[in-house]
Amino acid sequence: MKYALTVKQYTPEHRIEWDAFVDASNNGTMFHKQAFLDYHADGKFTFHHLMFYDGNELVSVLPCGLTNNGATLWSPMGASYGSFVTKDIPFALSLAIVDALLEYGRLIALKEIFLIPPPLVYNKILSQHLEYAMLYRKFDFELHYISHALPITGDDATKQFDKKAQRDIRNILAKNNLRVEESDDYATFYEILLDNKRRHNASPTHSLDDLYRLRTLVPQHLRLILIYHENKPIAGSLVFLCNSSVALCFYNMLLHEYSHLRPVFLMMQDIVSWAQQHNYKWVDIGVSQVPTAADPMTPSLSLIEFKERFNTRGFIRNTYHFSFTEHISES
Repeated sequence: MKYALTVKQYTPEHRIEWDAFVDASNNGTMFHKQAFLDYHADGKFTFHHLMFYDGNELVSVLPCGLTNNGATLWSPMGASYGSFVTKDIPFALSLAIVDALLEYGRLIALKEIFLIPPPLVYNKILSQHLEYAMLYRKFDFELHYISHALPITGDDATKQFDKKAQRDIRNILAKNNLRVEESDDYATFYEILLDNKRRHNASPTHSLDDLYRLRTLVPQHLRLILIYHENKPIAGSLVFLCNSSVALCFYNMLLHEYSHLRPVFLMMQDIVSWAQQHNYKWVDIGVSQVPTAADPMTPSLSLIEFKERFNTRGFIRNTYHFSFTEHISES
């Protein structure tokens, strides 16, 4: 089937149409929604979001922005995941969408495109039509990261944790010295987050004001839990409910002087049990790289081994790259 797509730049009057399309899509996430991207201060990024139409029908959206004086297009910009959002579409339409972006890129004199789609598990119906279309049109890879997610299977997905993890959870519950609560206390959580990041000479991705803005803009996509020891908050997790399939543990943090109490095990039990009760298919625990390594792809073997205790599976997070100067005559 032949498609003749048009590409339009997003404007604020398209906001409702855009976010409704993401919600109804096969692979869209909270990171693709304008409601999420609005947490950034005006002028922080040069956004250049695109909408792809087949006649009057919206068939894809691409949250993105420009850098390098308009010569480079990035998706995402100001978010974790980007690239094309579509419904469950045939390959011919996927290829037409990729071609439409390349044609548009030539029209505005782009030199490069970088796209970072979510890992495969974020697809409600598994499909890699878009990825193959990009590779067929000679996109290459810039980077690969290993990300770990655990499947929500069986009557109780926590029973898939390894035996030692299950034993640790039973011991924690037997001692009755820790409790987990759903919370709205972002300030207390942020203190734990800052303490954790300082120990690794790092800074959080978000400021506390950012988290407050996200709580206002996309409250349905956030779940915060805190773990208490003798009424003192010692650990917490901010979970991003990315779409109807995947809950992402964006921040799992603890005060290290309480690490011997193993609060992370209670935290994971709560997150996975809650996700199962709310019909999620996966819990994403994030990438497992060594941030200080010279090679950014260097895997953190100890972190991966720890994540595997919870029955996680490894998935690749790819950065797709297209250079217009290398493919001047290709379409």
